[in-house]
Amino acid sequence: MSDSSNTLTLETTKGPVVINMRPDLAPGHVAHIKKLVSEGFYDGIVFHRVIDGFMAQTGCPHGTGTGGSKYPNLKAEFNNAPHVRGTVSMARAQSPDSANSQFFICFGDAGFLNRQYTVWGEVTSGMENVDKIKRGEPVIQPDKIISAKLG
Repeated sequence: MSDSSNTLTLETTKGPVVINMRPDLAPGHVAHIKKLVSEGFYDGIVFHRVIDGFMAQTGCPHGTGTGGSKYPNLKAEFNNAPHVRGTVSMARAQSPDSANSQFFICFGDAGFLNRQYTVWGEVTSGMENVDKIKRGEPVIQPDKIISAKLG
């Protein structure tokens, strides 16, 4: 049962990706993502780290994996949701409480991440578009989020 107030649509260079956000799992993270989306933070941001069979990462304003938003980092909200195909989870540095604006979408099962990264959503449609995102570490001429919209 999806609730439109927790629906996030990423218009990407490969087509739309619809994410059902899960405030029941990570209320602080979902509220933070909604705030960033409402401010247009993700518009134009690239998928800077895309590893075949693993995940596509985005959300760095510098396009390098080194940056975040102007807001403080988030307290970890690790949960029991598994990292499987379509899972949307926060990227972070070594500290568990270092997630800020970067997130990744899993291409496949990544169970080794379970309970170590905060899962806050899942792709409900457009996973075929995620599959088309250009791979690389870093990605040369990367795909990007054209716009991110709530509802």
